[in-house]
Amino acid sequence: MATITNFLSKPPSSLATFPKINNSLCFPHSFIPFVTKPKALTKKLETNRTYFITKAAAVSGTAKKVESDERVQQVHSIEEFDEALRMAKNKLVVVEYAASHSYHSRKIYPFMVDLSRTCNDVDFLLVMGDESEKTRELCEREKIEQVPHFSFYKSMEKIHEEEGIGPDVLMGDVLYYGDNHSGVVQLHSREDVEKLIADHKADHKLIVLDVGLKHCGPCVKVYPTVVKLSKQMVDTVVFARMNGDENDSCLAFLKDMNVVEVPTFLFIRDGDICGRYVGSGKGELIGEILKYQGVRVT
Repeated sequence: MATITNFLSKPPSSLATFPKINNSLCFPHSFIPFVTKPKALTKKLETNRTYFITKAAAVSGTAKKVESDERVQQVHSIEEFDEALRMAKNKLVVVEYAASHSYHSRKIYPFMVDLSRTCNDVDFLLVMGDESEKTRELCEREKIEQVPHFSFYKSMEKIHEEEGIGPDVLMGDVLYYGDNHSGVVQLHSREDVEKLIADHKADHKLIVLDVGLKHCGPCVKVYPTVVKLSKQMVDTVVFARMNGDENDSCLAFLKDMNVVEVPTFLFIRDGDICGRYVGSGKGELIGEILKYQGVRVT
């Protein structure tokens, strides 16, 4: 679990508190030599890049090149990259930094293509770090040293990054940072919380409010369970989420609710907070929800 005091004492962009990811779901990463190369070597890398595109397309069952491969856009320079982020506005942008020599970049790429087909409200970019001097400069600016590397951006701000991850973690990250279409209500202020409570006083539904932080590994880990439960319990439970570090209003709400660790789940019924659960255990969360629904858990 992450603590609010840690959040206040460290920059939100710090990734030092991330839990270690299960190695069975991860791909090892490769180093990118970001130094000036002779022209002959540059040509060789471009040839390898064609192999990467062909290989990845074959694995994903399409012969299209990356530039036209579903919604994955390949960018070739800092200018193209910045323009893509500007055009995305407040949408989530997922960027894979890859290299032509990296087997693991080719291995994970088809899964990103699959995500691009189902996540229409998320933009996906591909940067081949060894394609040219322009892409090397881009990777140097973004401080990318190993591939595959995934960075997540919103409103031109980097909000999260991962290295050497597998498909399950990638999918969980995209869901957590880009969810705008599931049954989980997204709350962005105290007023949003108050409106949600008022809307469900009449139907007496239990409200489960998932309170977390953007850079919180356990929050990301448990969120797919929250989404799944929101579908299974749609008739009896309302699921909502708030990230405390989104703005001052959210942070003030966390302080007022005495939330000191995340993820914290607040259980609200008829306008009153009737309980809370602190942690990311799936079984424990389900048990707490059933308890506050009045279901006896044996």
